[in-house]
Amino acid sequence: MPLEIVTVPCLTDNYAYLAHDAATGATAVIDVPEAAPIVNALHARDWHASHILITHHHGDHIDGVKALAAATGARVIGAAADRHRLPPLTEEVREGDTVRVGMSIGRVIEVPGHTVGHIAFHFPDSGVVFTADSLMALGCGRLFEGTPAQMWESLGKLAALPPETLVCSGHEYTQSNGRFALTIEPDNPALISRVKAVAEAREMGRATVPSRLGEELDTNPFLRANLPEVKRSIGMEGATDVACFAEIRARKDRF
Repeated sequence: MPLEIVTVPCLTDNYAYLAHDAATGATAVIDVPEAAPIVNALHARDWHASHILITHHHGDHIDGVKALAAATGARVIGAAADRHRLPPLTEEVREGDTVRVGMSIGRVIEVPGHTVGHIAFHFPDSGVVFTADSLMALGCGRLFEGTPAQMWESLGKLAALPPETLVCSGHEYTQSNGRFALTIEPDNPALISRVKAVAEAREMGRATVPSRLGEELDTNPFLRANLPEVKRSIGMEGATDVACFAEIRARKDRF
């Protein structure tokens, strides 16, 4: 059976996720911006956290880890490369390592760019990838530590997953990301339609994540920097894919 995924709003615009294996009762929590909303979500379903999976070291993704681990005894799993700036880890992981949540096996993908130690967790049998601040709905994370080349390579790894994959990202930034995306591809019909749907969802107070990878491939400018029509739109025909990605990221930083 696939993992049951629950999106948990935290802080002002963060999301954590619960990934529950009904066969065994195992439940992974992906990122812990704060403990209380996650504890409440677990209690509401009578679930027990068995694992905490950390994507990167930023405080708005780890500040509640120690409290949740102390309350639940959950195993804490994070990147070996970031062990020095993460809460104490039960298990350190690297590219290609696997994480078992009940009967489901997830694969670790190193996705540097937003930070140099950022990782994602892909559970192929459940068709879900937890990307936090690497690939985001209609966006990608700001390059605080990594280079455009690193982030472009990281996004390429995620883009290569099956298009039906559910992308669980870390923030409710989709509406502002959509406004920016329209400055890159104002005539993209899929993007126009998605921006409208996102606005309607937010008016009703609904989360706009998770999203489908196929939808990101059709509308997310950061995944589309290699396309001739996007290069033409930003006046960079003939430029490398990395250069076009870097230009789009720079424009977003100024947006």
